[in-house]
Amino acid sequence: MLLDLSEEHKEHLAFLPQVDSAVVAEFGRIAVEFLRRGSNPKIYEGAARKLNVSSDTIQHGVEGLTYLLTESSKLMISELDFQDSVFVLGFSEELNKLLLQLYLDNRKEIRTILNELAPRLPSYHSLEWRLDVQLASRSLRQQMKPAVTIKLHLDQSGDHSTHCLQTDPATLLHLVQQLEQALEEMKTNHCRRVVRSIK
Repeated sequence: MLLDLSEEHKEHLAFLPQVDSAVVAEFGRIAVEFLRRGSNPKIYEGAARKLNVSSDTIQHGVEGLTYLLTESSKLMISELDFQDSVFVLGFSEELNKLLLQLYLDNRKEIRTILNELAPRLPSYHSLEWRLDVQLASRSLRQQMKPAVTIKLHLDQSGDHSTHCLQTDPATLLHLVQQLEQALEEMKTNHCRRVVRSIK
């Protein structure tokens, strides 16, 4: 799978061939730090003074490199696909090898950082349910009013929470049909590709 870089990202990365390999390696380190701790304008200003360019150019170069490394790590693309993705940028062979080495050295750490940044969603623990049917009331002697009460237990980072829901059987049946349809949709090739790219 090849990366699809926009023109803007290509412009940001176009600064890399203008500096030597030690600077590109330092940009790689700054890119990983950027993921860990966020942006630091002081680092950009210091690098800009040393290289006699604007701090925006440095920032765009680091952000472009960050995007290249995060997207590659997110998709877990192979060495060959990474080289092919970078080849279209028209860089020298030495720079392409350096970028590949940056990717190989940092992809596990980048995936770990991205996993830590991902939101923690609650997960299913257990479910209790009860069917209540009201057969009559003071005003109506013969009526049939069913209701399904559901008690949903969820886990989120070790914390347990309980949610009580109540619905009529027709709505519950519709909900079940929609969930079954979503599960069938997950088996399609398109959904499998999307899920692979998210992981």
